Amino acid sequence: MLDHAMAAVVKRPAARAVPDMLRLEALLWDQGFAAVAGVDEVGLGPLAGPVVAAAVVFRAGGKCLTEPLAVTDSKKLTAARREKLDVEVRERALAVSLGTVEADELDRLGVHQAGLEAMRRAVVSLSVAADYLLVDARVVPDVAMAQSAFVRADGFVYSVAAASIVAKVHRDGLMTALDSKYPEYGFARHMGYGTAAHMQALDRYGPTPIHRRSFAPVRRALEAMNSREAVAVAAE
Repeated sequence: MLDHAMAAVVKRPAARAVPDMLRLEALLWDQGFAAVAGVDEVGLGPLAGPVVAAAVVFRAGGKCLTEPLAVTDSKKLTAARREKLDVEVRERALAVSLGTVEADELDRLGVHQAGLEAMRRAVVSLSVAADYLLVDARVVPDVAMAQSAFVRADGFVYSVAAASIVAKVHRDGLMTALDSKYPEYGFARHMGYGTAAHMQALDRYGPTPIHRRSFAPVRRALEAMNSREAVAVAAE
C-alpha cells in the first residue's frame, strides 16, 4: 500500500546526492530506520516448482550510496548478469534471507497467498530483524514492522531489485537441480513456465510431484493421464 508520505518522496528531489534507486532507503535511514529490507517474490506463474521470495537488508549509507550495484528488475537481466549480481548483493548485504512455498502447499493456499507466505517467511528468517519493509506491489502479512508497497518496485527501489535478483537466482538453481531428477520436462530451460516444450512433456508424461495441480493445464494433464490408465486397466 503506497502511503502519501512515501509517494511524495518518490517525486520529491533528493536533499543530498543519493542515487535514484536508493532515495527511499536513504530517507528511511535518515529517519532512524537502520534495517530497511527490500522484499520480492518470483515464480507465481510457472506450472511447476516453488514460489521463492527474498528479503535483503543493506548497511545504512556507506558503500551503498557511493558505489551502488547496478541492480534492477531481475527479468531485465541475463542469467549471467543475475548470477554475478547475486554474489555481489550477498557480499554487500547486512542480511539476506529466502522464503519458499512448495507446489503442494501452493495448491492448498492458492497462488496469491503462496506468494504472500513466501515473502513472510523471508522476512521472519532475516538474521538481522528488519524495522521497515519496502515491498514489490503487495503488503507482507503477519509481520510487526512498518512497510510500504510499490507497484514494480523491483525496477526503481534498490533493495527490492536486489531481492528480486536473489530470489530469481535461487529459484532458477532449484529448477536446474530438478531438471536432473525429471529430465523429460526440460526444467533447466524453462524453469517450470508453460512453454510449448513443457506442455508437450506434460501431456506425454503427466505431472510430476513438483507440478501445481491447482493450475488448469496441469489438472487437465493429470485427468488425461488417469483416463489413459483407466482405459489400459479396463483393456487387460
